[in-house]
Amino acid sequence: MARERDEPVRLTRIYTRGGDAGETSLGDGSRVPKLDPRIQAYGVVDELNSALGVLLAGEVPAALRPTLERLQNELFDVGADISVPWAGPDERLRTTQELVDVLEADCDRFNEPLPELKSFVLPGGTPAAAQLHVARTIARRAELRALEADQAVGLNPLARIYLNRVSDLLFILARAANAEAGHAEPLWNPGGSRRNSAENAES
Repeated sequence: MARERDEPVRLTRIYTRGGDAGETSLGDGSRVPKLDPRIQAYGVVDELNSALGVLLAGEVPAALRPTLERLQNELFDVGADISVPWAGPDERLRTTQELVDVLEADCDRFNEPLPELKSFVLPGGTPAAAQLHVARTIARRAELRALEADQAVGLNPLARIYLNRVSDLLFILARAANAEAGHAEPLWNPGGSRRNSAENAES
């Protein structure tokens, strides 16, 4: 029996042996090598989603949790978009401008109360902030993989734009997590380690 469009996917068996020869199926059922750039792209999106899962399994400021939980579901949608060959807008589950607009509104909302940045921020602070920075770097890599796939075979351009905004939002949320905990942000001190070494050598 065919699955309805909004019905969750039914998985009756996890291993299929279908990929043992180095190929796998895209979302439309077509077979491609596992090195296809679309497979690489949605694989990194899955890695990003997993990083957010680790983050959410721990202590996360309550104000951030609903947004992060929403991101997890949206990232699965984006992965589904990337997995289906793109030839223009269609009836498939696709990344939309509305999703991008909501991310930009999130960025503005969470950034508004934060102090102005006067230096580059080093990844760290609270455990939640540090994990958000890890997720941010994975989001950047996902965007690059999506760009490579777009240039090679074509993708919905809004998928990679969405990933770009996700990385921006995760940076802001890392700052927000430190601010919520009253933890000072680690800031880049250009050349600081060299100066400290020189001062220690002179003393």
